[in-house]
Amino acid sequence: MEKAKISASQLFILMVLFELGSSLLLPIAMEAKQDAWLSILLGMVSSFILFLIYHKLYLYYPDLLPTEYMQKLLGRVIGTILAFIYILYFLYDVSRVLRDFGEMLLTFAYPDTPLFIANALLILVTIYTVRKGIEVIARSGEILFIFIYVLAITGFILIVCSGLIDVTNLQPVFEEGILPVLRVTFTQILYFPFGEAIVFTMILPYLKNPKKAKVTMLCATGLTGINLAITMLINISVLGVDLTARSQFPLLSTVQSIQVADFLERLDVFFMLALVIGGFFKISILFYAAVIGTANLFKVKSPSQLSYPLGLIILFMSMTISSNFQEHLHEGLKVEMFILHIPLLAIIPPFLLLIAFLRNRKKQRG
Repeated sequence: MEKAKISASQLFILMVLFELGSSLLLPIAMEAKQDAWLSILLGMVSSFILFLIYHKLYLYYPDLLPTEYMQKLLGRVIGTILAFIYILYFLYDVSRVLRDFGEMLLTFAYPDTPLFIANALLILVTIYTVRKGIEVIARSGEILFIFIYVLAITGFILIVCSGLIDVTNLQPVFEEGILPVLRVTFTQILYFPFGEAIVFTMILPYLKNPKKAKVTMLCATGLTGINLAITMLINISVLGVDLTARSQFPLLSTVQSIQVADFLERLDVFFMLALVIGGFFKISILFYAAVIGTANLFKVKSPSQLSYPLGLIILFMSMTISSNFQEHLHEGLKVEMFILHIPLLAIIPPFLLLIAFLRNRKKQRG
């Protein structure tokens, strides 16, 4: 494990940037239609249970990475296999996020550029950052976090001043009852983006003050959920339900609609920069977790040596993961949820916690 430490405020910033990441970019929760924002808030509250499970496991093994305590709990063979599955999950997830932002850059800024070039440039920057370690990633987050929020507040003010918001697009609330909202909450939003923060179990051992871990995680998730709900409220009130659902990148479509005083327009370039920054941190954190997890599992003394080969694997996967962006969205928001997210994020961690609880109770009795 890298000899590094981050503060609780740095962990908070990294979690917010990570959870906002690609979720700001994509039309999440749109199966709930105009109640998408309610589904996001319910998903945020429900995810607190998952985070309390992740945190309790961390308290049992504060100095160990999950790849280590899985072997302690399940035995060397089964624990190693499960740890390897989680590493593969991190690699798969980071390749999906890389594809998201590569497609976004091609759609809005570089339509004649091959997808490979955009993805390669993004992964090269990420490789360089990951090689520098978690402390550099955290300090970079502190600098860019303020920039992103200044842009977000500016964008909100400009949208209001443009007179684009139509509150009637948000009505009626619970048009088809509460069941569709709950279905979206527990089959999508709970896992993407909130459950994906299981990756921070690989970073919690680097925290300077372990006592602040729980409050930091819950506060970061709360802020993220409120931000995503407000973003979805704005998207639907400006674009309407149908256009928001059909749009590949609804937030950028909303920003493109801004026009103030017949001269302040085409601001999507600035907000695209903020989205790329959020995507960069999500890619970096997932990539970092995959690197240190692989190094820990296979006893590699210098984790930075793994950054280039794993980076090439991620680049290859991002290109071959789907034939087009619509298929990519379908796999991410539908198929992946049931095959990967639900078992790895919501079923296995409680099982591990139960085993840890029973083992520690036996030790106490002994």
